[in-house]
Amino acid sequence: MKYIISWHTQCINQVERQGREEFKMKKAMKGLKVGLMIGLITLMASPVFARSISFKEGGTALWIFIIIGAIIVLLQLIPAAILFFSFIGTTTTMSFKKGKKVEEEVVLPGAEPVAVKR
Repeated sequence: MKYIISWHTQCINQVERQGREEFKMKKAMKGLKVGLMIGLITLMASPVFARSISFKEGGTALWIFIIIGAIIVLLQLIPAAILFFSFIGTTTTMSFKKGKKVEEEVVLPGAEPVAVKR
C-alpha cells in the first residue's frame, strides 16, 4: 500500500510539472507570435513612410477620405461640448449653492411614508 501511495504522489507531481511546462510553452509561443506580427507589420509599413506626401498627386479618393475624417472629428466635438458645458454648469451650481442644503425626497411606488423618531 505504501508503494501505491508514493507512486500516486509521484504521478500527481509529474502531471503538475507537465502542466506548468505546457503553460510556459504556450506563453512563450504567444509571445513569439506577437513579436513576429509586430515585426511583420513594421516591415510592411516602412515603405509607406519612405514616400513623400504630395496632395497634387492625390486623387479624388484621397480628398474624400480626408473630408470624411474631418467630419468624424467634428462630429465628436458635439458630445464633448455637451459634456464640457454640463460639467461647467454642475460645478458653478454647486459652488453657488454652498450654504443651501437641498433635500430630495424619494418615493418608491407602492411604499408609504413612515415617521422616523429621532
